[in-house]
Amino acid sequence: MQTAKVSKVAVVTGAGSGIGRAVSVELLRAGWSLALAGRRIETLEETAALVPDGAFLAVRTDVSRPEDVASLFAAAVDRFGRVDLLFNNAGTFGPGGVPVEELSYDAWRHVVDTNLNGAFLCAQAAYRQMKEQDPRGGRIINNGSISAHTPRPHSVAYTATKHALTGLTKSLSLDGRPFDIAVGQIDIGNAATDMTERMRTGALQANGEVVPEPVMDVADVARTVRHMAELPLEANVQFATVLATAMPYVGRG
Repeated sequence: MQTAKVSKVAVVTGAGSGIGRAVSVELLRAGWSLALAGRRIETLEETAALVPDGAFLAVRTDVSRPEDVASLFAAAVDRFGRVDLLFNNAGTFGPGGVPVEELSYDAWRHVVDTNLNGAFLCAQAAYRQMKEQDPRGGRIINNGSISAHTPRPHSVAYTATKHALTGLTKSLSLDGRPFDIAVGQIDIGNAATDMTERMRTGALQANGEVVPEPVMDVADVARTVRHMAELPLEANVQFATVLATAMPYVGRG
């Protein structure tokens, strides 16, 4: 645990790997104080170790559990005094390549609990804190996906939750206006992480073919999130789409 040194404070969920790790590193290097949330403390500490002089707090959190989310935000406020940003990033694809008729209810429920219910719980906790703190307000950035617009084959749970996340973003953005809470969404396509490693070797396309897809450096996503995060609260990137230039999205299917 490091001591806080700046006033800007962010909570990043899913901070132990992938996009969450990249965004955490970008914000720590920019001088933000971070509450890093994830299921495994050791991976959160590995993230923080990439910026040795960063101000951080690692909190083991299952975002689908209301009590874990409440403890996360209480710890962040106790340590740093406020919350200026929530990067609502924790998520799971679920079992890949499973046709809808074979997807178990437990698998469906796990994806919904993590991607949608978890995003709601974290946003609600952030909203409550941002509404009451002084100075009032803050920003929430939800991690959507290209799948918030267009599905891949055999991705019914993931796609449904990401479409729902867009509705969550719009509602939160509207409800946050009177309290100086800005809410936006970043939709990411094929950032190079463990989750997208299979894209390089071959991904199932809508026409039934399996073909490799291009990926982009996850650091480019992190820089975009930082840009959104550091805007003044009277300005908001409502939706941003950042994707590997040649990935099959425009015209997919």
